[in-house]
Amino acid sequence: MIRFLLKGILRDKQRSLLPVVIVIIGVFLTVAMFCWLNGVLSDSIELNARFNAGHVKIMTAAYAKNVDQLPNDLALTGVDTLLIRLKKDFPEIVWGERIHFGGLIDAPDARGETRTQGPAMGFGIDLLSGNHSEIERFNLEKSLRRGRLPLHHGEILMSDEFSRKLKVNPGDTVTLIGSTMNGSMAMYNYIVSGTIAFGTGPMDQGSVIADLEDVRNALDMNNAAGEIVGYLADNYYDEKKIGQIVNRFNSLFPVSKDEYAPVLVTLRQQNSLGQMIDQIKGVGGFAVFIFVLSMSLVLWNAGLLGGLRRYPEFGLRLAIGEDYSHIYFTMIYESVLIGIIGSIIGTLIGLLASLYMQRHGLDLSSMMKNATILMPTVFHTRITPIAFFIGFIPGLVSTVIGTMLSGIGIYKRKTAQLFKELEA
Repeated sequence: MIRFLLKGILRDKQRSLLPVVIVIIGVFLTVAMFCWLNGVLSDSIELNARFNAGHVKIMTAAYAKNVDQLPNDLALTGVDTLLIRLKKDFPEIVWGERIHFGGLIDAPDARGETRTQGPAMGFGIDLLSGNHSEIERFNLEKSLRRGRLPLHHGEILMSDEFSRKLKVNPGDTVTLIGSTMNGSMAMYNYIVSGTIAFGTGPMDQGSVIADLEDVRNALDMNNAAGEIVGYLADNYYDEKKIGQIVNRFNSLFPVSKDEYAPVLVTLRQQNSLGQMIDQIKGVGGFAVFIFVLSMSLVLWNAGLLGGLRRYPEFGLRLAIGEDYSHIYFTMIYESVLIGIIGSIIGTLIGLLASLYMQRHGLDLSSMMKNATILMPTVFHTRITPIAFFIGFIPGLVSTVIGTMLSGIGIYKRKTAQLFKELEA
């Protein structure tokens, strides 16, 4: 029976082509929209994770309470020993040391006197050890606008916008003026090796990046770090895995009254990111629901109209003696086949389009120039296992339901009425 119906669908294009095309379009839009909203959420989370929050972050208890002030006098010490233990106990996490600092960048003139100054937000990360994890995480190679990445100690990167504001070019010397871990004034000279553009307003307005060891020397933080950030190996934030890691960490490092004891916080617990994630998920989930519902209604209506247009055919089949139930159920079987064919093709097209956008993304930097929060300017889709099945909700279920409703009219046809229709 199924083989017979499938031949009929493939051979009679006037009957099947339009329903299949409508299903394909509806499923394609559903899959593409789902992957897009999923990608926007993932990009927003990962951008904040890469630059600041990590998937998890380890700090001292006192530092965590005052983290917005970047209190390096409360930083972790003895981090080499702590890192060895973390890598042993949590091999599924990639760990990295960082120092966040603030200060003034002083640009001298030819006589060595101050020409321009500007407040800077600084990052001390691993640039010169040969491990490129942090370079890749900050996307420094692709973000480079002028000059080159640091190759030697004493070199620094500046945001391109900040460097132009201070009239500093690659090769120029600047002075970082800040405070050391012990509270005394720090003055340290750097050579600007290059400039970078992150594509996010807060980062581009006044940021500098230097090698971790150089920052330690400048701020008198030998074997110390403000924070140790951790990332899941696949670089995607997974709340279930993170929850398990938190429980294990708390069992290995029990809560202590020591304000310098290490504590672990998750991405959700930082910078109101938990609230942002919940809001984006809520809005995104509602948008997907409305879109799937809309596509379902469209395809439901298409199935309904498709059944109504075939009433003369059903009348003829009834007139030659075919059973009501047989016609009704063959009609449903046909709609199932049409739904499956359209859903498979629509899902495939939607996944291919989403795969392209996942790799290349959509640049919306022109709309994000004045953004004051850390948001990506290039948005990507993200394909998850659900994307392989979500299109079948409107594509198959709605089409079948529409056909079932329209087919109810078959049982209302009367033999006397059929002969009048056939004579006409």
